[in-house]
Amino acid sequence: MNEKKVMGTYTAARERYASLGVDIDKALEALEKISISLPCWQGDDVSGFEKSAAHSGGGGIQATGNYPGKARTAEELRMDLKKAFSLIPGRMRLNLHAIYGEFGERFVDRDEINPEHYKGWIDWARQEKVKLDFNATCFAHPKAESGYTLSSKDKEVREFWIEHVKRCREISAFIGRELGSFCIHNLWIPDGSKDFPVDRWTHRALLKEALDRIFAKEYIPSEMKDSLESKLFGLGSEAFVVGSHEFYMGYALSNGVMLCLDLGHFHPTESVADKISALLQFSDEILLHLSRGVRWDSDHVVILNDEVRGIAEEIVRSNALDKVHLALDFFDASLNRVGALVIGARAVHKSFLPVLLEPREKLQEFENAGNYFGRLALLEELKTLPFGAVWDYFCLKMDVPAAESWMEEIQRYDAEVTRKRG
Repeated sequence: MNEKKVMGTYTAARERYASLGVDIDKALEALEKISISLPCWQGDDVSGFEKSAAHSGGGGIQATGNYPGKARTAEELRMDLKKAFSLIPGRMRLNLHAIYGEFGERFVDRDEINPEHYKGWIDWARQEKVKLDFNATCFAHPKAESGYTLSSKDKEVREFWIEHVKRCREISAFIGRELGSFCIHNLWIPDGSKDFPVDRWTHRALLKEALDRIFAKEYIPSEMKDSLESKLFGLGSEAFVVGSHEFYMGYALSNGVMLCLDLGHFHPTESVADKISALLQFSDEILLHLSRGVRWDSDHVVILNDEVRGIAEEIVRSNALDKVHLALDFFDASLNRVGALVIGARAVHKSFLPVLLEPREKLQEFENAGNYFGRLALLEELKTLPFGAVWDYFCLKMDVPAAESWMEEIQRYDAEVTRKRG
């Protein structure tokens, strides 16, 4: 879409919003500050760069699809990420899993990783002016095949994973120091049972003990922040998940650790948006993993649907933009992987714009006066206001393609780069 056309529709939209007392400049200023952490694992179907073929064991992670051209090396993945960043307005971060270190030709097991293995990513992030987040990788490993890691009744298995997570926290703090910005270390484990267990208590007691040991070492929050990610069920843990929402919420609130809410990790009829204002009464900040479940926790590409809109509404209306960290969490191998990242990130940024453009004082005035007709009627009218024209203007302002024009760049990159990988 050419600049003249964008400016024409934007001017008309600006006048319409101004008639409601909305300051578009203020809304766009807020939108520009919203940061989203992209999942590196979308670029290669959660394969990583470990040198051992044995690392294909259990853990409840499965990418489906066979679209050609996935990244095979760190260099290819960084190239793809740079292309994605160039098509997304707003601030970007990158979320790394531990298996994406650069280990050379020597086999490095998970309990041996150290900051040296991630210096290539740090140098790249510094060059691209991108901040990094980090995740322990407690799946796809022979010592995860039993279905239990940190909560395993096998002491040797448990000690292995405790050491792995300790090292991941150390690496996260190193990343934070090097890049001058906190690095969020998120912990998700696949622990659970396919069928109903007799002894839930011991697994949860062991997990609590493991977490106590892991978090015994404190790091400066300006360098590293911890988060715990719960789940309702997973592949191979349909009947019992050790790290349930209640377990991690209790642990997080008792120990000053951040809670991570993943949109795909709750019952399909449960509102994650509703949890935000509840948890922030007791916690200073939370992490959201934005995904899209279809019938189950299927990690589909994020789109601008009601659930994502609801998340944006609750964050903005709770004045919590500085208290909620946003990260995408999906892996879809059935379509262009770079394009999937762009779809997801643009959808999230786009979801915040309508609520930032709300005449909040007027809506609050109706609500406080008990004028629920006025509140509902105005909310309905806002749905058809031309926020798309404002979005196109924002894209131009951020020097990225507006409207659907970015699709052409993805198709060109697909033809010239990714499909040539075989």
